Amino acid sequence: MRTRIQGLFPIALMLLLVGLTFWLQRASEIKGNYSDSLLRHDPDYFAENFSVRRFGPSGGLHSTLAARKMVHYPDDETTVMTEPQMSFFNGPRPTRLSAKEGLVGPDAREVTLVGNVRGVRAATATDPEIVYTSSHLTVFPDDEVARTSAAVTITQGASIVRGVGMEADNKTQIFQLLSQVSSTIEKKRR
Repeated sequence: MRTRIQGLFPIALMLLLVGLTFWLQRASEIKGNYSDSLLRHDPDYFAENFSVRRFGPSGGLHSTLAARKMVHYPDDETTVMTEPQMSFFNGPRPTRLSAKEGLVGPDAREVTLVGNVRGVRAATATDPEIVYTSSHLTVFPDDEVARTSAAVTITQGASIVRGVGMEADNKTQIFQLLSQVSSTIEKKRR
């Protein structure tokens, strides 16, 4: 009987070692493949004083986007910009936008400008420049359309128009104020 127990001891020890080895392998596999980088909001790259230019099908400059600093976050595929400046060059009146901060969406089809948003549409030979200001503005660069639900002030020379909510179409050069509109329009001199 004693011989039989002594023979089982090495087998039990071997089974224990196999079990511990299996457990250790599984524990190290889980730790080795696990990454919490998608759970954290840590940047994966940044750029300072950058500029991006987009060209149209004919090769002409279509638009630019520049900022003092840009930080990209991989967890939600967003890009945060400091002091962004956007410019659109199509049509007779180029338009420039600036803000304190900007947020570029995951597919770069939407740019949200926040804080001291200012848009300037260039003057022509017969009309002064148009300046509009708001607290935030969402820009769709492919369509050259900008929208906001915030209060907006538009000035052109001595004329001032105020409202809440706006859609500005750079291609058609039309501003549409959505509600609570009030204005003081300067009479054109001939």
